[in-house]
Amino acid sequence: MSKQFYITTAIDYANGSPHIGHAYEKVLTDVIARHRRLSGDAVYFLTGLDEHGQKVQMTAAKEGVAPQEYCDQIAEKFQGLCATLNISNNDFIRTTQTRHKDVVREILQDLFDKGEIYRADYTGFYSKRQEQFLQEKDKVDGEWPEIFGEVEEFSEPAYFFKLSQYQQWLIDFLKSNEDFVFPRFRQKQVLEFLKEPLNDLCISRPKERLEWGIPLPFDEDFVCYVWFDALTNYISAVGYGQDGFEEKWPADFHVIGKDILVPPHAVYWPIMLHAANIPLPKQLLVHGWWNISGEKMSKTLGNVVDPIQLADQVGPDAVRYFFIREMNVGQDSDFSADLLLTRYKTDLGNDLGNLVSRQLNMGGRYADGKVPAATIDEEPEQDLRKAWEDNTAKVIEQYEGFQFHRGLETAWVCIRACNRYLEVRQPWKLAKSEDPTDQQRVLTSLAYVAESLRIAATLLTPVMPTISAQILELIGADAVETYGDLSFKIGTLEGRPLGEKTILFPRIEG
Repeated sequence: MSKQFYITTAIDYANGSPHIGHAYEKVLTDVIARHRRLSGDAVYFLTGLDEHGQKVQMTAAKEGVAPQEYCDQIAEKFQGLCATLNISNNDFIRTTQTRHKDVVREILQDLFDKGEIYRADYTGFYSKRQEQFLQEKDKVDGEWPEIFGEVEEFSEPAYFFKLSQYQQWLIDFLKSNEDFVFPRFRQKQVLEFLKEPLNDLCISRPKERLEWGIPLPFDEDFVCYVWFDALTNYISAVGYGQDGFEEKWPADFHVIGKDILVPPHAVYWPIMLHAANIPLPKQLLVHGWWNISGEKMSKTLGNVVDPIQLADQVGPDAVRYFFIREMNVGQDSDFSADLLLTRYKTDLGNDLGNLVSRQLNMGGRYADGKVPAATIDEEPEQDLRKAWEDNTAKVIEQYEGFQFHRGLETAWVCIRACNRYLEVRQPWKLAKSEDPTDQQRVLTSLAYVAESLRIAATLLTPVMPTISAQILELIGADAVETYGDLSFKIGTLEGRPLGEKTILFPRIEG
């Protein structure tokens, strides 16, 4: 029986078009999901859109449309991004959907009935940009950081969730579950945050100030605060309160950016679940940011990169490869168009694409368009076989540890070894020889390259699913649903038809 594996991205906020930060998180999560499917797990992969809040209401009013119409437009863009980048999500949750709103109201009512939510007046500071109440301690050198935008002081009635009473419970939980946050140094940041006393969490906005939200079930004059609404998507999407919920929950991984680790996902969410007697997710996987020339990408700085344009330029699988090859999960990385094009031309074009092209070209010329038999086993063949035997399991192991960039690096050791093998054998020269043994070497080299491409394409399937499937088809190999047998076995493809010569990565000027 397949193991259930539930993985989510954070849901994106409906306040603009997607950029490469959104794209990277979806690609990373998709690579994990595809890897787990190939490993035999029954994967459920969730992404979606956070559609309520003041910024959405204000933007919709500015554009002269209803908030729902505005959200529909944004949802189309994010769903289009998923389609463009071949994201294999099973579901796309929208927080304006009835299935979500019903669960939010159910959880709120349950917590209110238990006495976990109370009404009181709030007096303090509020950031419209972050839709977040602030305290004096949030200032840096006496000033509000730029991330909060305009901050105003005011007082109003509100409902509060008793967050503070669970602070010690959360500290104890994190200390006894050291791998709750990956990478571990992020968990240390959470514990540092928890050294300061927690305040109770304001979970409401009065309708007179914000109409675009889920009404509180116990007071319809207020709507739910964005985080209490948004975070609940992870359980509403898999049918909280219905039969079958326990088959998927708890989630194996929430994949999120480092900016929403503390306090939302590592403080609010665990405490909310614990108070509601719902199991916690098994792990949070926290990734870094893409920087442009050393600065965080932001609309304010005007350095946002459009992932759709990148995919149009180099193809979606090349974008996926670049994201995963260039970013060490958990760390920040720099993006530049030049670096993307360098990876495209060298790793993909010269190494992988050229290898496939050589195989198809020579297979058509020297082997009647089929994978030939291998009858020679000399030092070049032994060296190539050893490269795969030494590294294939290592790639899977590195994937398992979320070291996908190293997994790709290891796979490329073998791809480059295959290109070197052809340079040593030079079948295009041997084909001119009248020596029967040289003719056997020609055919053997094509058999060895075919087997190399079979393993390479299988290992690359989580990262480049379309290109990998195309390579497998071009060498006559079966499509893959699991990793299967990745041992280097000559003869498994013998007699399979080779496709026409194909340029997988067309030359791009620039």
